[in-house]
Amino acid sequence: MSPPKFKVTYIEDGGTAHTVEVAEGWSLMEGAVKHLIPGIDADCGGACACATCQVYVAPEWQEKLPPKGEMEETMLDFAPDVRPTSRLSCQLRMSAALDGIVLNLPKSQH
Repeated sequence: MSPPKFKVTYIEDGGTAHTVEVAEGWSLMEGAVKHLIPGIDADCGGACACATCQVYVAPEWQEKLPPKGEMEETMLDFAPDVRPTSRLSCQLRMSAALDGIVLNLPKSQH
């Protein structure tokens, strides 16, 4: 049986929104890559080694996410356009709690 899927909306810097379904357990980066979302390059393939999958997560979703790990913090230190709401989508796993999450993409990744 396939894992359940939940909705994620990725919004490009120019405002174009892409709402897709991402399987439970997948990273939000994997969901973006599978659906060819522009702005999620994922150069390192999800190894938390490049920061090309940076997203901005709205404050109302922050409490539903795991805290940033040391590797994620380090990669974000080297990323352009970092904000307090910046996360690496390779470090965020889809779950029912994140159904409907909206992620904005930085200008530097278009």
